[in-house]
Amino acid sequence: MTYQSPFDGPSPWGETDNAKPKEAGDAPASPTETSAQRPFEIGITLKAAAGFEAEWLTPRVYGWTAAEAARSVVELVKALAEYQVIQAVSAAATKMRETHAAGGAAPAAVTPKTFENGRVVAAPQAQSAPPGPPCKCGAPSAYTEWGQSRYNPGQPNRAYKCAKKVADYRDPAGCDFIQWVK
Repeated sequence: MTYQSPFDGPSPWGETDNAKPKEAGDAPASPTETSAQRPFEIGITLKAAAGFEAEWLTPRVYGWTAAEAARSVVELVKALAEYQVIQAVSAAATKMRETHAAGGAAPAAVTPKTFENGRVVAAPQAQSAPPGPPCKCGAPSAYTEWGQSRYNPGQPNRAYKCAKKVADYRDPAGCDFIQWVK
């Protein structure tokens, strides 16, 4: 049995070797050429934070071959860093938010959102627990619920614990404080 690479043979996109340049530098694109004439496109998204309110950069690059498009992505990312485009967009977004807030509009409260049945919906707001007692290490305590109570089936275990240990149970700065809630 002989092995044949799946990349040998004709292109699945119907390309021919003489229809495209071999390397990105062989035949530069003309200034009047539109990106639609080049079959390979890579879009990247650079997102500043996890929330919906964070700014995004979504540049696109095009190429005659997948390799050319991939090289163009690397060149693009290097140019974005060299010319400090990301910092400029971030500063512009900050200025826009400050200007908008100064115009009298109060910043909207950010509500968590989820994706359900093909729609973005606001997550139900959890009722906040009253502030807990300070723990032994001086950090505030955090209200937590987990599992199911052994003594009260159907009810979760509830307690105030050291907030440092809740955030990262391996944190040596946290203590073993726990105050049970009934």
